[in-house]
Amino acid sequence: MELLFGDLMAIAPLEWAKMVAMWVIGGLLIYLAIKKDMEPSLLLPMGFGAILVNLPMSGAITQTINGVVEEGPLSVLFDAGIANELFPLLLFIGIGAMIDFGPLLTNPKMMLFGAAAQFGIFFTLAMAALMGFDLKDAASIAIIGAADGPTSIFVSNYFHSNYIGPIIVAAYSYMALVPIVQPPVIRLLTTKKERLIRMPYEQKNISKTTRILFPIVVTAIAGLVAPRSVALVGFLMFGNLLRECGVLNSLSETAQKVLANLITLLLGLTVAVRMQADMFLNLQTLMILALGLVAFIMDTAGGVLFAKILNLFTKNKVNPMVGAAGISAFPMSSRVVHKMGLKEDPQNFLLMHAAGANVAGQIASVIAGGLIIKLIESLIA
Repeated sequence: MELLFGDLMAIAPLEWAKMVAMWVIGGLLIYLAIKKDMEPSLLLPMGFGAILVNLPMSGAITQTINGVVEEGPLSVLFDAGIANELFPLLLFIGIGAMIDFGPLLTNPKMMLFGAAAQFGIFFTLAMAALMGFDLKDAASIAIIGAADGPTSIFVSNYFHSNYIGPIIVAAYSYMALVPIVQPPVIRLLTTKKERLIRMPYEQKNISKTTRILFPIVVTAIAGLVAPRSVALVGFLMFGNLLRECGVLNSLSETAQKVLANLITLLLGLTVAVRMQADMFLNLQTLMILALGLVAFIMDTAGGVLFAKILNLFTKNKVNPMVGAAGISAFPMSSRVVHKMGLKEDPQNFLLMHAAGANVAGQIASVIAGGLIIKLIESLIA
């Protein structure tokens, strides 16, 4: 007992203050998960993990005691699942199995909005570099704008970023805050008349052959355009192929529920390894949180403004709000746009158009992650 309390008393007051601060942050994440229902499947284990790794002499993480290295289970899990990108890739199988690309196949031009809504990634990359982050860290921060947690984890870990903890917290927090972040930006950039534009939806019967070929063709095209994105796109599309093939329904359901939930749980706990006080409590973390917000705002603005520009040259006008759904936060963004449309006009149903843009954003964000990797590697070569 004396030995234990002696070790605790040896901890400097500043270190105690940092640990307590991380306990508070962990508690806040747990509160947001439970009370506010903000990405609870991830924020709750992440919040608990933040407390776990910041306890004095925590046995959950690898540490050196009296010259002897003692491995912690969370550190081992981090090396086994995140350091080699395994967890994000497995999660993409589950995400792919959840997605119905029908609205996109019905209206393929929605893919344009998925691409336009990635503007925030490249804008934030430039800002992060100008604020003093090196290119690899700037790229890792910029990918928060993908509005896609697994892609953020994949890219930041690929570049061995020192800020993976704050990046993941920002990515998933802002995904949960889409209903708060997007509406003010959309209203600021659109007029009442534009928000009232109606877009008739023609229900088309998408053949099973088309649904099966789509994930295969997208993977092949992505491999040619952005080879670094093949793993991400491939696992996403494999999950979708499980859904659409019609002969692996039990595997598809397992991927959607058991696999996705289990990997999300492990991700939340494991990412906490990078939320130790010395790594997390610094000015750079605040800057990353601010840049993450900028990325989401500019993604939304990019999609809306692209729709407005497109309307200058087309006869059939697009409701600019649909452009905002081009981010990868599926299905929250499409629901936000649909609700905003109904608020302006109770007879204006934008859900299917927004869903098409939203699933297009899922594909575009993954390809953007591959392009970012290729771009940074070419710049530092």
